[in-house]
Amino acid sequence: MTLQSVKDAKSQAKILRKALSAQGTSITHAQALELIAQQNGARDWNTLQAKLSRSEPQAFHLNDQVRGQYLGQAFTGRIVALSKLGPNTQLSLRLDEPVDAVQFESFSNLRRHIKAVVAPDGRSPRKTSDGTPHLIIDITGD
Repeated sequence: MTLQSVKDAKSQAKILRKALSAQGTSITHAQALELIAQQNGARDWNTLQAKLSRSEPQAFHLNDQVRGQYLGQAFTGRIVALSKLGPNTQLSLRLDEPVDAVQFESFSNLRRHIKAVVAPDGRSPRKTSDGTPHLIIDITGD
């Protein structure tokens, strides 16, 4: 068995748990993860997860120049801090030019620094009332 990612390992654990349940053996998801780790030569699930996480490509890196849209407004900037939150990444961006975080004509709130969580596709799970992600980072490199 060759696992490429944490997602693959969790999928295998789910399949194992289902197969054992069909044979009358009930185990928890945590126990299934531990068994998958052992089958792949790791001491425990935490060790396997760490190993797989290190080998997964990261979409974002410190000091990367990025561009995209924040609350519907185009921006360019630089990643000044980041941390992994499961499959997502929390980013702090320093914008080259401030963007207005308010769409009300008689009021402005200019921001030069944005902190948000984005999925691997560069889109934030948080959305505006019309369903548009708060932050969209262009990860195509174009």
